[in-house]
Amino acid sequence: MRKILAILLVFTSLSTANAQANKEILSLITKQQNDWNRGDIHAFMENYLHTDSLMFIGKNGVTYGWKNTLDKYLKGYPDTATMGKLKFEILHIKKAGKRYRYVVGKWHLSRSIGDVGGHFTLLFEKINKVWVIVSDHTS
Repeated sequence: MRKILAILLVFTSLSTANAQANKEILSLITKQQNDWNRGDIHAFMENYLHTDSLMFIGKNGVTYGWKNTLDKYLKGYPDTATMGKLKFEILHIKKAGKRYRYVVGKWHLSRSIGDVGGHFTLLFEKINKVWVIVSDHTS
């Protein structure tokens, strides 16, 4: 009986840890959406890994590095009219290892110059107790 109880406690602990990780990631994604909608691309980029290892994959290929990704966003979205209002819809969050989560979702920009949208895949890694995006594939 004790063995069964111990196993149940382990599963409950793992399930709670997974739910907490998902909650933290959803909070970061909501923060990003709010940052974007305030026109603050720099704050939006805070959730990304601040190294040259960051990968952003878009329709024009792969961009490496936090600074290069920031520059690409600033060039592509030079003002709030171009940025519009962002809405994320999260479709899946999957555990991809102890320190990794894989997020699939949809994005939509409502803009006076024409709406756009697509899908994204984010790979989050927990580094120094903080979840950060290490890879972003947006189409």
